[in-house]
Amino acid sequence: MSEKLQQARAYEKQVLPQIPGWQRPAFHMPSLVGWANDPNGFSLYGGEYHLFYQYHPYSTQWGPMHWGHYKTKDLVKWEPVPCALAPDQDYDCEGCFSGGAVEWQGKHYLLYTGVSKTEDGQVRQTQSVAVGDGLNYEKLPQNPVMTGEMLPAGSSLEDFRDPKVWQEGDRFYAVIGSRSDDTSGQLALFSSPDMERWEFVTILDRCRNEYGKMWECPDFFQLDGKTVALISPQEMQAQGLEFHNGNANVCLIGSYDPQTHAFTRESATAIDYGMDFYATQSLVSPDGRRILIAWMQNWENYMTPCGYKWSGMMTFPRELHVKDGRLCQTPVEEIARYYTGTVQAQGSAGEGFQELEGVSGRVFDMTVTLDPAACQNLEIRLGVEGRFYTSLQYLGQQGLFVTDRTYSGNPKDLLARRVMEMPEGQGPVELRVLMDKYSVEVFVNGGQRAMTSLVFGPLSGEGIQFAADGPFQVEFHPIQTDIHEGLSL
Repeated sequence: MSEKLQQARAYEKQVLPQIPGWQRPAFHMPSLVGWANDPNGFSLYGGEYHLFYQYHPYSTQWGPMHWGHYKTKDLVKWEPVPCALAPDQDYDCEGCFSGGAVEWQGKHYLLYTGVSKTEDGQVRQTQSVAVGDGLNYEKLPQNPVMTGEMLPAGSSLEDFRDPKVWQEGDRFYAVIGSRSDDTSGQLALFSSPDMERWEFVTILDRCRNEYGKMWECPDFFQLDGKTVALISPQEMQAQGLEFHNGNANVCLIGSYDPQTHAFTRESATAIDYGMDFYATQSLVSPDGRRILIAWMQNWENYMTPCGYKWSGMMTFPRELHVKDGRLCQTPVEEIARYYTGTVQAQGSAGEGFQELEGVSGRVFDMTVTLDPAACQNLEIRLGVEGRFYTSLQYLGQQGLFVTDRTYSGNPKDLLARRVMEMPEGQGPVELRVLMDKYSVEVFVNGGQRAMTSLVFGPLSGEGIQFAADGPFQVEFHPIQTDIHEGLSL
């Protein structure tokens, strides 16, 4: 084990006891200490789920990237594992950037991006492999196993990162984000017989400057008879209410020929319409579900309170499906094991805001159902305490849904409001709201739309209020609040 990795592990043990348990989110996976961004290596190994993440343990700001590490048996309660990778080799001395993982022949293989600089200061990104047992990982002596010189002529040697790896038959494949000769993103496909010898296969899709610039953190999989590619574009330009500026997220759905490796794109939509969602990764669970997780933050929205010794968390894992040509996502069913009760309530039209008996708290799973013919406008206020609240607004006549955290209690002048279009269709409107201490995830009509946002406000704010112009029904489940209070190594 290198000195840098030993130092990181020692620092984790030193700082972890200094973080009070109540400060942790209840059922979302947080950074152990220091900074966390993109999820990495979401995989099964030894019968457990493993999730790594981009990690700078020494501060709550981005820095030289390590790989943090957690594991779980149920996708809700996460058990920390010591830091897995540190930037300790010539080819990754500037950082161990994002990547994927796969179990093979009883070992856990991590495929990640190593960042270095040439003698004249030019950044180089290459792909490397580390092999381990779920706790300790050794980098291959022949690293790096893929370099930018293997890409088509004109491709960037600097922007070549974030491999997502999977096994298909007797071969391994990796989709990697790259930048083409037109300076915008492309998805490169590589193949290997043994996770060590890799060859370039094809370019699956190109941005052509339509959806941002560099495409980060790609994923590529089959689901419900379609092929899905997930990307996180940088420098996105807003397109109506579908895509927002900056660091965005996009779902490409189409068809794929495994013989020719040709991907034909049929549609492009947002994955999540909220203010804090980036860098997705997915896996297939033992029972065949496609499960997604993402970083619950955006690069422009830094809201970690002063004095906290951890920063960053992941979304709650979501089960994916393709329905009517769109990606649908719902919280994994395992969350129900942590419900502490059930409340059924009926709301009605009235002037001003109303509270419903038994419906309060800051850690819960709540579903609000209404008939759009009878109730055309509904506002839900969460985390209410004094003048502070977060607003969710269903605007039926306009066909819109809004998350507004202007008054949530965070004094920073950051993006506070995001609007999305409601899915078309007949029948009831269903709004499922998953709230943890610092976050709100909304799933509309069985996950046809999702909207994820951080809401850093007073943790004592537990009021929930409703204002509507018609009747609505509420099913409310408080969730256990101490799931992650005892984190230890």
